[in-house]
Amino acid sequence: MKTERIVIVGAGMGALYAALTLAPRPVLMISPETLGEGASSTWAQGGVAAAMAESDSPEAHARDTVTAGAGTVDSDVASMVTRDAAAFILDLTDLGTPFDRDAAGQYVMSREAAHSAARVVRVKGDQAGRQIMETLIAKVRATPSVQVIEGALATGLTTDGDRVTGVWVRRAEPSSDKVLIETPAVLLAGGGSGGLYAHTTNPPRIRGQVIGFAARAGAVIADPEFVQFHPTAIDMGEDPMPLATEALRGEGAILINRQGERFMTGVHKDAELAPRDIVAREIFSQTQAGNRPMLDTRAALGEEVLTRFPAVAEACARAGLNPVEQPIPVAVAAHYHMGGVDTDEHGRSSLSRLWVCGEASSTGLHGANRLASNGLLEALVYARKAAEDIATSLPDAPAQEEVRFDWIDGGEMVDEALVSELRETMNAHVAVRRNAAGLKTALADIARIEAAADTETMRNMTATATLIAAAALEREESRGGHFRDDFPEPVPALAHRTKITLEAAMATRDAAKETA
Repeated sequence: MKTERIVIVGAGMGALYAALTLAPRPVLMISPETLGEGASSTWAQGGVAAAMAESDSPEAHARDTVTAGAGTVDSDVASMVTRDAAAFILDLTDLGTPFDRDAAGQYVMSREAAHSAARVVRVKGDQAGRQIMETLIAKVRATPSVQVIEGALATGLTTDGDRVTGVWVRRAEPSSDKVLIETPAVLLAGGGSGGLYAHTTNPPRIRGQVIGFAARAGAVIADPEFVQFHPTAIDMGEDPMPLATEALRGEGAILINRQGERFMTGVHKDAELAPRDIVAREIFSQTQAGNRPMLDTRAALGEEVLTRFPAVAEACARAGLNPVEQPIPVAVAAHYHMGGVDTDEHGRSSLSRLWVCGEASSTGLHGANRLASNGLLEALVYARKAAEDIATSLPDAPAQEEVRFDWIDGGEMVDEALVSELRETMNAHVAVRRNAAGLKTALADIARIEAAADTETMRNMTATATLIAAAALEREESRGGHFRDDFPEPVPALAHRTKITLEAAMATRDAAKETA
């Protein structure tokens, strides 16, 4: 089928904000779930980083971003994003987002790891993502130019040379035969890759599929080896793992082990508020040593943890934990992908008529280690930039009839046993600590799993897994979220971003299989 609507793949914060920015231009959003469900944005607890306080500045925010990124942040991008941050908070406020305010009406600012100031704007403690999403969803539902197809899954792109011409979609559940939508432009806003790991805080469908099918279409990928592992996922046997937001540590919660020892004070001068990669590796080490790391909110928050952080309180209740009286068991989990489809300052990819925003993209803002609460900010900034660039790059389109889908039963469902095998491989060999032998084993396993795959969705996952593991094998140093036991120090000559195609990653995989 053919439409003049701009197709937006995804339904998180970036997708919604872009659709609103494009209005009244006709848009078609492809959402695997009901709007608001299954998007990483909804699960984001911390908030949006922005220099709103008089004592803070965008320049200080940019410096912290560059420092956290461990030598590979694009400083021009950091300056641009942080300069615009406050304006996005004000815009979301105007749209109806109920950000936390004090008695004087000022925004309540929280401090998170590696920030030099309290600059994270929150909603109801740990409800920022959900509340912003509810605000944007209400606006999208009321916008006539936006058509939303729920329960549909994008599986690939069609191209004419290096120009994207359409998107393949199928019904999410139960599966159906795929349908091609021909469109003048595609915006990918379908999330990252955390679900490729057995331990993750990401929603179940966020498994690198969007990055994978862009790479399979020929798009250049940037920084895929840089995966951020959140230090404090709640270790209670759930998949995905619930998150104990970093804002808890910003409020004074401490990390202890089963002996009651506070272990971060001897690791970094900022203790619990050290950069995420440092905290994550220490928690991982404590876990490996059998020391059962825990987050202790008792002295810092007491009973307030139940009312100020409702998502954490709800997760603890499901596990039979009372954080007022007990420390919360925590473990490391894949949380955010700094890598993704390489994009320029307008959100354009290397393929014509393909734009990308949010976690599926790699803009140069995050470098090797994302600064806390910069993720939602980046999604908002680049959603607007991409939407504005799409609008100026294409001729005006008249109002469009809604696209009608007549799903034909059929198609293949993903083999969940293969998915589990892939996730365990990534968790075992491509996670917090890496080495050449493990990465080669992972690449050989990914190749075997891919050979057994019989769906496009599964091949999209293995493409992204290949990119992550191959780039990690090629980067023979430790930097930010990428740590090599066999190359534990950073190498100054390697303080640059990775740019890679799937073809190059496959060549690395083929070579690794020979020596695995």
